[in-house]
Amino acid sequence: MGIQDVIEGKKQWRAHVARVKALPPDYQIVYKEMQKYLFKVGPIDLSEGRLLPDIVDFFEEGVASGKGVLQLIGPDVAAFCDDLIKGTRTYADVYQESFTANPGPTEK
Repeated sequence: MGIQDVIEGKKQWRAHVARVKALPPDYQIVYKEMQKYLFKVGPIDLSEGRLLPDIVDFFEEGVASGKGVLQLIGPDVAAFCDDLIKGTRTYADVYQESFTANPGPTEK
């Protein structure tokens, strides 16, 4: 990864953040909670994928149609996020695998 890749990545991230800031406050709050959740347990390729920009696209469509954010995703933000990442390898999976692959000393 060269310096140009880093610079381009920063430009894309700043443009993404600007789109999030343009959303209504309730959408921003839910997006930030989703982002926190996905950064904790989300897919390993989150930074390389289109998941976060696709969420902003989805939210922008919801705003344009006049719907509230909870009308779009439902009352449980974590459950909505889990449905989005269903079937993808997550950091939680890697953490769980680290325990099964390297069992600790057994007690006597």
